[in-house]
Parts: sequence; C-alpha cells; structure tokens
Amino acid sequence: MEKSAKKPVVMSGIRPTGILHLGSYFGALQNYVRMQNEYECYFMVADLHSLTTHPDTKSLRANVLHVISEYLACGLDPNRAALYCQSAVYETSELYLYLNTLAYKGELEKTTTFKDKARLQPQNINAALLTYPSLMAADILLHRALYVPVGKDQEQHLEMARNFASRFNHRYGEIFPEPEAFNFGQELVKVPGLDGTGKMSKSENQNATLYLSDDDDLIRKKIMKAKTDEGPKAPDTPMPGYIENIFQLLALAGAPDVYEKYKSDYDNGVIRYGDLKKQLAEDMIRFITPIREKAKAIRDDESYMREVMEKGAAKAGASAKRTMQLVREAIGIKYF
Repeated sequence: MEKSAKKPVVMSGIRPTGILHLGSYFGALQNYVRMQNEYECYFMVADLHSLTTHPDTKSLRANVLHVISEYLACGLDPNRAALYCQSAVYETSELYLYLNTLAYKGELEKTTTFKDKARLQPQNINAALLTYPSLMAADILLHRALYVPVGKDQEQHLEMARNFASRFNHRYGEIFPEPEAFNFGQELVKVPGLDGTGKMSKSENQNATLYLSDDDDLIRKKIMKAKTDEGPKAPDTPMPGYIENIFQLLALAGAPDVYEKYKSDYDNGVIRYGDLKKQLAEDMIRFITPIREKAKAIRDDESYMREVMEKGAAKAGASAKRTMQLVREAIGIKYF
C-alpha cells in the first residue's frame, strides 16, 4: 500500500440541513481547531447526504455557505485544513459505487439511522437513504483517513466503514486503513438542551437550542425560559438533571469563579434561578456574539468564500485522485 501523508489523516463531515449550535461547537468544532495543527484534516459539508432526506434544494446553497462561514469563524484555517463540499469531489460517487458492491441489503436495513429516517419519511425511502453508510464510508476512505471524530449517533456508521475497508482489502489487496473514532482521548462533550430533556439539535427543539447565529435578545429569551423549579428546600439537596444542565452550560461559557459562586449558592440552599439565568445569558452572549458577527462578515465576502471552497476542493480532490488510482488498479479496471 502506498504510504499516506506524513501526518495522520482526519476526516469529518456535517450535513448542511441546519445551522450550527453550541453543541456543534463544544462537541466537534473546538476539537477540529485543535486537530488542524497536528493532523492532515479534511472537513466536509455533506451536501450529497442531505439529498437523502431534504430533496428540496432551494435553501441548500445558503445552508452550505452558512456552515462554512461558521467553521471559519470558529477558528478553522483554510490554509491548514481542507474545507470543501462533498459534491465538489467527483471521485466520491465512484468509490460509493464500488463500496455498494461490498454492502449487503440486510446489514443496511438494520442500521439505526435508516430505520429512524424511514419512519420519519415513509413516502421517501429511497435507495440512497438505504446506502447512506456506503456514502459515509466513501467520504472517509477516499482520503484513507485514520481518525474520524464522530458522535454516538454515528458510531454504527463508522463501524460499517471499517467493515467495508476490511472487505475491500480482503478482496482486492491492502489499500485502506480501518478508520477509528477520535476525540483527543476525552469523553465526547454532550451539550444539554435548555428544556432539560435532551441535547441541543440543529433541526429539532429549536427553542431549547442556542445557535451560533442567535442574536442577543433571542439568547436571553431562550435562556430565561429554561426549565427550573422552586429551588432546593435544604442545603446539599441533590441537583435535578434540568438544573445540572444549566450549570453545565455555565461551566462551558462562564468564568470558573462565577460557576463556583452559583454552585455554592445552590449547595447552601440560597440559589436565585433568575440571577443564575441572567448570568448564563450574558456569558452566552459574550461567547456567541463574536462568532456570529465574524461568520456574517465572512459570508458577505463572496470572493473569499469562493477562494476557501475552491482551495478546499482542490486539496480534497488531489487526495481523492491519489486514492482512486490505487483503487482502480487494485480492482483491475485500469486496463492501460
């Protein structure tokens, strides 16, 4: 097998089906910013994936540009990491076809995301929805990535990518490394929703999610509606989950001494939730506002956006071409 780049390769992608939120930042983006200094990174906007569930493409361009601008505003450097659109790398579709010959109907039908999405869109159970894991595997294997930062909901797909790589290598010869989940050796950060029932989401539960594009008034409004109760009846009362959520958010965006002050107030039975939520709102505004304003300025500079996307596509395309030359030779479909 041809030696890959000197630095280990990291690949990850995000669907442009909604705008980024606080969970996107703490669960993924802050690690991406760290990774670009130590690894060869390919960060993709998965516009082809979005077609499996969102066939109406009227808002696709705006969503793609929004995601890329927020990636850049959060600290990704297009001179170090490749930021690109999935559809700009045509080799993706070719590898997707080859991997589909290694994917079996039974295993594809058993994937949790297929079953969930089939329930949500029973009138649109298309072939691409079924073979979503093959396309995700193609995205990863195209760069012969060793590490893939994924959330819990994508671990099954990553395991399938490992299986497809192993099957290809067994059938045609060693071409692909088997990719591994990667999170800097730490537990993945799960940012809770403001309603106390789950995590923040790009498309669901929008009133309980803080988006990186929310304005100051909306941030305040959402946080002041966060679920609380009458407060502890006595010192050292165990903290309910929905109160723990508020404290977790305060720890993510606030100063440690402020967190300790309110934690002490809770432990001593004198917490004032109104004050706590006002503090959290101001901390979140201080955190989100610079990202929101920088992302908008980046989107307004169309020539810069085009330059970033073309540069990323060129780097990702060069990597894809190297891989596909090896793949075609291994399969035996390169005749001269």
